[in-house]
This record gives sequence, C-alpha cells and structure tokens, in this order.
Amino acid sequence: MSNEFSRTELLVGPEGLARLEASTVAVLGLGGVGSYAAEALARAGVGGLVLVDNASIGPTNVNRQVIAMRSTLGKPKVEAMRDRILDINPSARVDARRETFGPGTAERLVGPGLSYVVDAIDTLSAKIAVVLRAKALGVPIVSAMGAGNKLDPTRVEATDVYRTSVCPLARVMRRELRRLGVDRLDVVYSREEPIAVRGAGKDCRHEGICPKREADCPCEGFRAVPGSISFVPPVFGMVAASVVVRALAIIPLGGNHA
Repeated sequence: MSNEFSRTELLVGPEGLARLEASTVAVLGLGGVGSYAAEALARAGVGGLVLVDNASIGPTNVNRQVIAMRSTLGKPKVEAMRDRILDINPSARVDARRETFGPGTAERLVGPGLSYVVDAIDTLSAKIAVVLRAKALGVPIVSAMGAGNKLDPTRVEATDVYRTSVCPLARVMRRELRRLGVDRLDVVYSREEPIAVRGAGKDCRHEGICPKREADCPCEGFRAVPGSISFVPPVFGMVAASVVVRALAIIPLGGNHA
C-alpha cells in the first residue's frame, strides 16, 4: 500500500524502514543546519526525534531556516520544528526541549536510548561536551562544522574530523579532541575557503554565535556575524541526515544508492 514512506522503503527495504521508525535521533540546534537535518530525518521515516534549542525564531533566520517564516517569527524553534514534524508524520515521537545545550546540561539532555546524535550547535564548548557525552554513552554522532561565509554547496562533504582542512572550527575541534583522547569524529564540513564578510560586523554576543566569549573559540570572542545563504546550511543538514539514515538503515556509506 502506498504511504508517505513507500518511496523510502523502495531504497532501504521494509527492514530498514522499520529500523528507522524504531530509532530516536537527537538534533541539537535548530538553525540553518539543524532544522533541515530534523526535517530530512522526519521525512525519511525516523520515528523518534529529540529537539534541543533555546532560541526563538527571528527575522535574520528567514533566509536559511526551514521553520523561519513571517508566520513563525517569535515562536520557539523547538515548538515550530515539532509542529512541522508532526504535520509531516503525526505518528512521530517528538520530544521538544527548549533548553540551552552545554557542559552543564549534556548529561540531562543526551541520555541512554538514543540511536544517533546530530550536533548542529554553534559554540565550541557545547560541541565538545556533546561529543564527549555521546562517546561516553556509545551513541554515534555526526557534528556539523562551520557553514557560515560559504557560497558553494558542492564543496560540502562528510568525513572524519582528522581529515578536514580549511575550516577554522574543524581545526580547533581537532586540537581539542586530540587533547581529550577522542580519535575519531564524523563531521560535515566544507572545503570552500570562507568568504570575507561584506560591510560592518556586529558583536557575536548579540547574534547567538558565541555568547560565552570563549577564549579558544574560533571567533576569539568577537567577530563579524558570519554571512549565510539559503542553500549552504541546508546542505550541511541534509548531508548530516544522510549519514544518520544510512547508518540506521544499515546501508554502507558510499553505496550505490541513488
């Protein structure tokens, strides 16, 4: 019988689709990357989603976030994403948590029972915290690197963080993870050189980029707000979702599935 996931089933088979439906994936951060990752996972048939983000939708989100429209301005991102997912799949199990992910909340927000974690957070300390938490639990994770200041979506790829180049965030992640003894991390990153921001920048504290002004953050506590566009962060999210879905459906990465 045809249904909303019958085309997916043609690719992954009934067993793969059943595995996806039984899975629960946490998506941390619902910006341009995370919102598209969450939607792609829901449309692929992932049955359980834990959504974590403390922000509300603002005007500057409209150019790249799937949940950001005039009608949703001011709405908490987790609520908008939950409503959108349930409109796609009313049977989905959605746990929407309007909280800030960080070292102090990692243990509570990422717990046992998860099938996968998608890290779409934009602060270094939180990214490190979720990697360490996922590794401690034995939960697979894919982490998004810097999607800002990029214009070429064809340069986005998934790889191990230790095989990345160009990306400033990936460089700092490699250094910190090596220091902490983490020898592998699946990431989505771009090989494109960052484009210089045009016009005057703003203090990143007012744009949610690095509110803690971390000393070792790639932005060094202050930088121009990164430029973004409609077709690069979503590709990061789609690639992250593909890593998760292929792993959960047990399709070898790099297989011949169109």
